[in-house]
This record gives sequence, C-alpha cells and structure tokens, in this order.
Amino acid sequence: MTGERLDPLTLPSTGGETLDLMAALARRGVSRRDFLKFCTIMAGVLALPGSKASRLASALESAPRTPVVWLEFQDCAGCTESFLRASRPTVAEIVLDVLSVDYHETIMAAAGKQAEEAKAATVEAGGHLVIVEGSIPLKDNGIYCCIGGRTALDILREATRNATAVIAVGNCATFGGIPAANPNPTSAVGVDRLVEHIPVVNLPGCPLNVVNLTATVVHYLTFGTLPAMDSLHRPLFAFGKRIHDNCERRAHFDAGQFVEAWGDEGHRLGWCLYKMGCKGPETYHNCPTVRYNDGTSWPVMAGHGCIGCSEPRFWDTMTPFYKRLPEVPGFGVEATVDKLGLVAVAATAAGVAAHAIGSAVRKKAAAPTEASQEQEE
Repeated sequence: MTGERLDPLTLPSTGGETLDLMAALARRGVSRRDFLKFCTIMAGVLALPGSKASRLASALESAPRTPVVWLEFQDCAGCTESFLRASRPTVAEIVLDVLSVDYHETIMAAAGKQAEEAKAATVEAGGHLVIVEGSIPLKDNGIYCCIGGRTALDILREATRNATAVIAVGNCATFGGIPAANPNPTSAVGVDRLVEHIPVVNLPGCPLNVVNLTATVVHYLTFGTLPAMDSLHRPLFAFGKRIHDNCERRAHFDAGQFVEAWGDEGHRLGWCLYKMGCKGPETYHNCPTVRYNDGTSWPVMAGHGCIGCSEPRFWDTMTPFYKRLPEVPGFGVEATVDKLGLVAVAATAAGVAAHAIGSAVRKKAAAPTEASQEQEE
C-alpha cells in the first residue's frame, strides 16, 4: 500500500523574518525545559534518534517565521478544529511564534477586503507554505465551491503560484474525501491532482492529527526538506506502518480473542475489533502511537474499529464500516481468523503473516488432554 519510497524534497528558503523564539515562548510561560521536551517529542514522531532533538531545537530557535496561507474548500473544518486543539505546542505558539499564519478564514481577525489583501500580499511576496483543507470541485468549471465570487480551483492556483510547498490536510484535501465518494456529484479531487509545479505533502485522516502537521513543519524548518514520502505523498514517519502493527489490541488478535458483538465480554475486556469491521489491517497511520486529544485516546482504544480514513476513497472501499474486510491484499487476515490449523501455524512460524494461529488453536492449547488428566489423578 505504501508503495515506493520517495526522497525528501529540498525547498528554497522562505526569507521570512527571524524571531527570538525563546523570548517569545518565555512571555507565554513556556520554559526552556518545556521547549526541549517538545523537540524530543517531535524527534520521536519523526522517527529520529533522540540525539537529533538538540538539532531540532537549534533550528527552531533560529528559523524564520514561515508565512502560511491556509485555504478551506469543500470541508467540514474538522482539520481546523484539530489544529486549534494543538497542545504540543499550543496553537498560539504555532500561530504566533513558529508560523506566520497570514490567512485563515476561520481564525483570522480580518474579514472581507482586509483578509483578501493580506492573502494577496503573502502570495505576491512568495516563499510561503500553502495548507489546504477540503477538496476542490472541477465539475461545471468549479462553481460548486466559491469564495468571494471565485472558485476554489482559481484560488488554489493563485495561492500556490509563488509558494514553496503545499500541505494537504485531511482526507478531503488529500484524496477527495467524502465529497468525492461515488458518485462524486461535483467531480471533487485532492490537491495533488492539480498542483504539479511544487511539492505536495498529503496528511490524510478524518480529521488530520495535528501532531503530524506540527512534525512536518518542524522537519521542514530543521532540515530544509519535506519528509520522505510514500507513493501517495504521505510522510513515512506517520504513514509508514499499518495501524494493525502498533495497535494496543494486537495481542488479542494474536491470541485469537475477538469481539463478537458490541458490548459483549470481549468488548468490555478490550479484545480485537477485527470481526466488528476494524480496518486497521489495511490502513496506514500512526494513530496508535500519537493518538488524539493531547495523546489521550483514539477510536480503537475507545472501543470503535478503525474506518480507514487515511486511505484513498475510504468511503467507498472501506464500507460497510461494521463488516470485516473480505480479504486484505498481501496480508491474509481472513486465513488467520477462519482457516485455522497447522497451515496457519506454519505460515506464522515462517513469518508470512506474522500472526498467531487463532482462537481454535488457542482453545486446543488451553484444554488439557484426557491422558494428562489421568496422569495428574
């Protein structure tokens, strides 16, 4: 699913104004210790050695304020809501200290002519990042999403003209999302279908996990590059492994312990949700490790199966959400769950599926034989 690895992309410098980050953070009560802790967290999210945390700190302290134009098109503003709940660092620190968010319809103070002038000035100066939330309709010349009398398609082309890169956030901006679900009445598409002259990073999810946005920006500011990506332009640090690989319920899968009905004993005990429709085996995302709401929880941890919202066309390919996948290509989960026995044992031992043999073998191993019972007597 992740496909071919793409090299990190080196970007031109933004030329923005440099700020004294530590002084600015100190004014908001953020200590040096807190700042270094944040850099350590970012190093972990980016799958970098802990020793790189000091480099992240040095780069952020001397980085110019990167201008950002945040566009919203066919969306529900869920990714903006995720952004506003950023706590590592807080949204105020992102907006005021690391990034210069010059345009964002939802959170900017300016409106109307003033807002449009602010965006135009940033675009004209160039060297900015464009963050896009929501899909772009193409049908009937794009009239199904207009802002200030202009189509989303026109606004996107103008905003990216002198930009250094585009970060598409959420499944709608990356792959078209729900607006593009069959029959796709507005011919909605994701950003990378329309922008080819500058790099595009896809951060899917419904909504985006803001930790991944923060880490992408930190990587850019530190190394002058965008992170290494898969064939779908998703950064490998966040989308390089399946949810199933890091799920806290994985041990129950390996033991053949599955929830059979909502609210049953297995559900109360936190058993695997695969039979209830969980799409973790076919979904690439770091939800189990970074979680949501300040790292508090995520859907599977809370008792609901993954719906595959970081994958292309998930609304069509992953539904019905409460039915298990018939067979995951290249994975063979069904064989592990339904076709139990020595063949499954051999496959597991050989590392083909890397899973336990399932509930039947587990029960067989747990039950003492008659001969052993007689010997004990």
